[in-house]
Amino acid sequence: MTSFSTLTLETSNGVAVATFSRPEKMNTFSPVMMQDLLKLFDVTDADDKIRTVIITGSGRAFCAGADLGNGGDTFNYEKRDSGQELIVNGIRRDGGGRVALRIFRSLKPVIAAVNGAAVGVGATMQLPMDFRIASTAARFGFVFARRGITPEACSSWFLPRLVGVPTSLDWIYSGRVFDASEAKAAGLVQSLHEPDALLPAAMELAHRVIDKSAPVSVAISRQMVWRMLGAPHPMDAHMMDSRALQSRGKSDDVKEGIASFLEKRDASYPNRVSSDMPDLFEAEPEFK
Repeated sequence: MTSFSTLTLETSNGVAVATFSRPEKMNTFSPVMMQDLLKLFDVTDADDKIRTVIITGSGRAFCAGADLGNGGDTFNYEKRDSGQELIVNGIRRDGGGRVALRIFRSLKPVIAAVNGAAVGVGATMQLPMDFRIASTAARFGFVFARRGITPEACSSWFLPRLVGVPTSLDWIYSGRVFDASEAKAAGLVQSLHEPDALLPAAMELAHRVIDKSAPVSVAISRQMVWRMLGAPHPMDAHMMDSRALQSRGKSDDVKEGIASFLEKRDASYPNRVSSDMPDLFEAEPEFK
């Protein structure tokens, strides 16, 4: 069983629930948490018993941003060497961005169940997740300008695609913290729930999107939708669709999916994400 330092992982009936476990620190983000999250998605992608992933927090926070324990040098990477950074051509890659890109590549749907404060990287790490649902007690803030830094975790790419440019710039320029109702009205979160009802609602959503679906089809579909957000022309989607349909059309999953429909029974799909994913997607661009 894989162990983590900053989160706990429980699995049940195909759903993995990862809970940030530093409530006394408001689940703040650190290099160790970065490594835990990278490892988490390696674990969930490799385990065919896991069909979807829920991320939530313990205590009063989902994740209250970066751990500011180093004071004014928190973001000065020349004075901070945790041994966890990845340096390419003299540039230390943003840890939140490494997490966001790993979530982007996830082969399982990802749900953020935002239980409390989600500030800075606690907000931006959610953006490549498929769904965000929130407690009525949740608060959000893209507070970078108020700390003298700039947005991270690829949020300048993800956030405008979710809520539009004017709302993104309002939140980023002002750095203000706003409530869950505003987040829902803008489309950042899909639904609001009383605190005790949040995790049950996340579990219900998880089962709704996976229980009747072929795991490999879900994995491919997730990558198709996210990757096409940056495509310059519908022809890119047509080419991707055609390759995916050609691959899936001859699979055992299709035979089972059609047979179960005709026989009016639940399907039992034989293909597995760990072993039967077709090679349809290009690798991430090189960091330069």
